[in-house]
Amino acid sequence: MHPLIPVTAEGFGVEILLAYATPDNFTNRPVYAPAAGCWLHAQAAPLLKKAVELARPLGLTLRILDAYRPTEAQWALWNHTPDPEFLADPRRGSTHSRGVALDLDLLDAATGVALDMGTAFDAFTPLSHHGVTGVSVEAQRNRLLLLGLMNAAGWDFYGNEWWHYQMHDAARFPLLSDTVLGADRMMG
Repeated sequence: MHPLIPVTAEGFGVEILLAYATPDNFTNRPVYAPAAGCWLHAQAAPLLKKAVELARPLGLTLRILDAYRPTEAQWALWNHTPDPEFLADPRRGSTHSRGVALDLDLLDAATGVALDMGTAFDAFTPLSHHGVTGVSVEAQRNRLLLLGLMNAAGWDFYGNEWWHYQMHDAARFPLLSDTVLGADRMMG
């Protein structure tokens, strides 16, 4: 049995918009099948639930942009843009391909509008790094708010991407391929 569990909007109280199941990503084409679903390692799920609980009283909703990413998808992304500052070399493995990482942003729960984070998701620029001052003060506050919520819930962060969070000691989890779920998640 595989260690992944489905993450649904209803079950977790999140919005899900998987960027790689649409052409709205840096490859300009879907990488996952539209019905791929959102998955996370069972040991990471309680950390996501904790982050949701911390965000709710603040009037915020977490929006998941990526979670489990099969190793085949990591190769597709790497083959398109082999940039080790923003993508894990698939020979080493991505924390997404272990099911223990999330890419996400924050929404105003009342309006459903995304908070300004200063750059788009997957903007491969130094302005996407944590702690930069080249984005608006509002965006800096929003990034620090997301960082605080995720850190308080037990997540670690990646310094080059304001949107990426992973479990501490993520490398201890095995890499998982497209076949682990018993269905092809990749686009043909």
